[in-house]
Amino acid sequence: MERDSMEFDVVIVGAGPSGLSAACRLMQQANAAEQEITVCVVEKGSEVGAHILSGAVLEPRALDELFPDWAERGAPVTTPVTADELYLLKDAEKAQKIPGALVPKSMHNLGLGADNYVISAGNLCRWLGEQAEALGVEIFPGFAAQEAIVDDGGVVRGIITGDMGVAADGSETANYMPGMELRAKYTLFCEGARGHIGKQLIERFGLDAGRDPQHYAIGFKELWDIPADKHEPGRVMHGSGWPLDQAGGGGWFLYHAENQQVVVGLIVDLAYRNPYLSPFDEFQRMKHHPLLAAHLEGGTRVAYGARAITKGGANCLPKMTMPGALLLGCDAGTLNFAKIKGIHTAMKSGLLAAESVFEALVRSNEDGNEGGQDLTGFEAAWKASWAWQELDRNRSFGPALHKYGSLKGGAYNFLDQWIGGKLPTLHDTTPDYQLKRASDAQPIEYPKPDGRLSFDKPSSVFLSNTNHDENQPCHLKLSDPSIPIDRNLPEYAEPAQRYCPVGVYEVVEEGGEPQFRINFQNCIHCKTCDIKDPAQNITWVAPEGGGGPNYPNM
Repeated sequence: MERDSMEFDVVIVGAGPSGLSAACRLMQQANAAEQEITVCVVEKGSEVGAHILSGAVLEPRALDELFPDWAERGAPVTTPVTADELYLLKDAEKAQKIPGALVPKSMHNLGLGADNYVISAGNLCRWLGEQAEALGVEIFPGFAAQEAIVDDGGVVRGIITGDMGVAADGSETANYMPGMELRAKYTLFCEGARGHIGKQLIERFGLDAGRDPQHYAIGFKELWDIPADKHEPGRVMHGSGWPLDQAGGGGWFLYHAENQQVVVGLIVDLAYRNPYLSPFDEFQRMKHHPLLAAHLEGGTRVAYGARAITKGGANCLPKMTMPGALLLGCDAGTLNFAKIKGIHTAMKSGLLAAESVFEALVRSNEDGNEGGQDLTGFEAAWKASWAWQELDRNRSFGPALHKYGSLKGGAYNFLDQWIGGKLPTLHDTTPDYQLKRASDAQPIEYPKPDGRLSFDKPSSVFLSNTNHDENQPCHLKLSDPSIPIDRNLPEYAEPAQRYCPVGVYEVVEEGGEPQFRINFQNCIHCKTCDIKDPAQNITWVAPEGGGGPNYPNM
């Protein structure tokens, strides 16, 4: 197919914290050195921030490095943490507050040198996008990167965006427009957790050789408007235990943000083994605990979303360099799960990438070559950075919880952090997709939603503002269409019905026989199916650009 082509010095895939930080730092360096470079950011969401979802409590260390005057520039970082609490939910009624002296260092958001803020990650990215454009970066929202361009010599030379206007049967509609080739001397992949091109590149270049298998969680978030007399801006609450103490690992959060709003969420470790577990329903019933309900009652739920979290940490982090390209942020897995934070480390990876790439561009201009070198200098800079040191100190955090459970694993991590991460390194080599057979697992009965604190999937999808053109190819690809019914249904009670947070997958009866139905229009791009399917039969790829959720203020 003949495609239009555009040339840039740098193409960045994804307008998230790492991609936009890299774009801004590249142009800062170019402007300071009076060098002319071209930087393009492609974003599959309809606008910058549309697909961004995070808790979020921000540690502003990387933001300080990128824009020391961020407050004067009007960054949406205005609600400092004022109270920091950690709880253990013992059951559906009881909670125990953990004394601050027993809380692991990494989880402190107030004191111990911490100066953190409750923010909307989506609004931060919108602001970073404005800064990038003011510096001269070109941002193309609504364009989904579909594949990497790799030349015969194994060098990444850019990306191809997805075709537009393709009908469900693969034919070309009246609105058909072929994707473009965006060629670059260097390409930065910043797609977020389980990026589909990043997944391909990790396999093609063997970037995960010698690493533990990557581990993930699914994170849920709701935004609530609450009465003024209940609002405590900057109050931060975290907890573990019920309802996941028996079913699998995870934890919840509740933050008082600005504008009389509270964000509440649950992180469910995708290493759970019971195929009957429904992360969505665990989240809904969790909100009925008196500790959390006290903050939500009388309020109105105004937004909902979910997405996968790359949480394996240092033991699972792949090599981030390949000829002509870098893998950054959550596409690689730079989140520090011990802190329940990843924005600052993602941004730092972007800053270091920009510095390595700019140095390489200057060299390319001097030598007259086409770029495309393996940016080995980035690896050295990354390993010398505070971001890597954070991850390395907490390399056993996740494995300890998986191996010993919340209480014993928490005690291990508390001790390990106080002595600087010097306990023996723990590993978790069991892939997240492994499940018990349904015959060996205990079915879970979930209460019906009450429409006041807990809700169903259809109403939740509505609040995510999700939309896909129905007449387009399904972007959830089955390697073998027979597996859901012939294998997953009898062996695992087809868990896709439960692990998907928006009801994309259903088993329905047609003509007296079970059929597997994919309602791809509901997909909020969380990637959980790509991670958790026990047969590894589902591959998520980017749909037509501009589709998916449209998160406000998330």
